[in-house]
Amino acid sequence: MGGVRVLVGTHKGAFVLTSDERRKDWDVSGPHFAGWDIYHVKGSPVNPDRIYASQTSGWFGQVIQRSDDGGEKWEPVGNDFSYDGVPGEHQWYDGSLRPWSFTRVWHLEPSLHDAETVYAGVEDAALFKSTDGGAAWTELSGLRKHDTGPQWQPGAGGMCLHTILQHPSDPDRLWVAISAAGAFRTVDGGQTWQPINKGLRSGEIPDQDSEVGHCVHRIDMHPSNPDVLYMQKHWDVMRSKDGGDSWQEVSGNLPTDFGFPISVHAHEPETVYVVPILSDSQHFVPDGKLRVYRSRTGGDEWEALTNGLPQRDCYVNVLRDAMAVDSLESCGIYFGTSGGQVYASSDSGDNWAPIVRDLPAVLSVEVQTLS
Repeated sequence: MGGVRVLVGTHKGAFVLTSDERRKDWDVSGPHFAGWDIYHVKGSPVNPDRIYASQTSGWFGQVIQRSDDGGEKWEPVGNDFSYDGVPGEHQWYDGSLRPWSFTRVWHLEPSLHDAETVYAGVEDAALFKSTDGGAAWTELSGLRKHDTGPQWQPGAGGMCLHTILQHPSDPDRLWVAISAAGAFRTVDGGQTWQPINKGLRSGEIPDQDSEVGHCVHRIDMHPSNPDVLYMQKHWDVMRSKDGGDSWQEVSGNLPTDFGFPISVHAHEPETVYVVPILSDSQHFVPDGKLRVYRSRTGGDEWEALTNGLPQRDCYVNVLRDAMAVDSLESCGIYFGTSGGQVYASSDSGDNWAPIVRDLPAVLSVEVQTLS
């Protein structure tokens, strides 16, 4: 019988939530790796039993964990993330230069095309690839070798490569996003990269036409139309219709255009979801109301989705990797909050209910549709 598996990373462990295709009753497994920051948990679209987790601690460092049985048992795999000899430094907040330094893995992206291939986005901003299920990692160092690399600087959360998108049919074509450098595209498997930030405007940097320096929070696409990209930036919701060559703002009637996640409906390429929060200094939802906003027009118009969500005295945040969609016929939408709630909608966002409450603060939410 089919169903869904929701993978949740939190500040104090990972949780695996499972349900049948009705998505009404849920089994909760966890915490796995209790007490550790689990920045991201994601399963392979080729082999759903293969799941990766990024386990990190300021005391004990970084560990990649892998499960081959759907999250019941885990084992550490290769954790050598040595930078590939790219000399030089990157910019810091105050304009000074600092050497590149590995801190943690922010995002894991299993390949759409091969069960043994997985990508890792790390801090300081770099992209790694494994072709043996995470046992060994090689940096795709063409990204940090880009001429603009010394101009990259950290966002408030660090200089993290947090988004990795894969073309649905061309494994050599990837998009990544870095805070605070911007978005980049490769068409040759990561050997060379092109900044794709034309049309972005960021008041935090003096040169509005700069190739880099933009604090991109998240990018998403629909696999049926990979030339159309949607972006949640530090400020502004953006859309590109040419694979990232140019961007236009589509914040429209949102109450605020600041936020972190952005997701696209599984079956409707122009249906997009965001969760606005108040500002970069006040990381909570406006007016104490938790509202997901949906656009069915690719961002031209937005509607608030509130049924089942708290509409008073709510002051939570939803982080960039904490929203996901399943691919069942009635598309499910899932998100987790800084207050430890994981909400689900089994009807494309019309109605919501909590799967679980009172988890540690949620860092990431991913979902697997099981056959």
